[in-house]
Amino acid sequence: MSAVDSIKAPIKEEMKNFQPYFKAYLKSKATLLNVIINYILKRKGKQMRPMLVFLSAQMNGKVNESTYHAASLIELMHTATLVHDDVVDDSNMRRGFFSINALWKNKIAVLLGDYLLAKGLLLAVHKEQFELLKIVSKAVEEMSEGELIQIEKARKLDIDEETYFEIIRKKTAALMVACTAAGTHSVGVNGQTFTQMEELGESLGMAFQIRDDLFDYDRNGSYGKPSGNDIKERKMTLPFIHAMNQCTKAEKKQIFKMMRTKNKSTQMVDDIMDFVRKNGGIEYAKEIMINYKNKALDILSNLPQNDANKSLVELVEYTTTRKK
Repeated sequence: MSAVDSIKAPIKEEMKNFQPYFKAYLKSKATLLNVIINYILKRKGKQMRPMLVFLSAQMNGKVNESTYHAASLIELMHTATLVHDDVVDDSNMRRGFFSINALWKNKIAVLLGDYLLAKGLLLAVHKEQFELLKIVSKAVEEMSEGELIQIEKARKLDIDEETYFEIIRKKTAALMVACTAAGTHSVGVNGQTFTQMEELGESLGMAFQIRDDLFDYDRNGSYGKPSGNDIKERKMTLPFIHAMNQCTKAEKKQIFKMMRTKNKSTQMVDDIMDFVRKNGGIEYAKEIMINYKNKALDILSNLPQNDANKSLVELVEYTTTRKK
């Protein structure tokens, strides 16, 4: 049994039921939309976010129709943001397959993203899930802000650690917070437990993104993400930021000059990666990631102890050890 299958075990039936539920809701009168949606559904990833919604609900209560609404809304918003991100980043690949904009061009990709966002809003309104809408809308707002802050800072190359953490809290952790919060809300749990679940989502999301950033320094690109991609795109992630804080002024000036180069050679990217390793950037980022992992595990130790809790512990561990 794979790590993901083991994590899904307590919610295996719920995840199985979720697929046709989600597909039926996405169905459109527009043939082109249905073709594109089928393409997306056939190439779905691990579905970590709906999984997190169901596990959060099951740990704190009993999965119900509201939980399915929550998982659907989260997945709709997440898919919409991925489609729009690929347009923004001019990316032709997503999870090893052609992106929507690569196959159907930017105009259709943007319209598809808008359609998914609209479907999410309508789902919440039709089912009168207004608190759920508030939870997810807040996440989408923060994700957009995080993306814009990152774009602005990438132009100036002036991201410090504080700004980096703000960016990943908004870009990645905010949606994880929405998952744990939405799942918990769907079973009628509020108060201190709800706050703890939000904190769990944030710690998990922060660890998840730092792990993602570390993939960029895998020289062989064996983790499913092209090696050096963030460097080529002038993204200053935690390993790089820490390394820059450890070097001399002369080194910093030289590295900044290389980072500002638009079309970096393979040798230039390798030199920057070596610089980051030499100055302890990888080890430092791993240490911070483990701190967030431990914080998530501490929160889970104070929540209901059941099979869903055990799976969430596995999910936290998996987040920091996954290979892609």
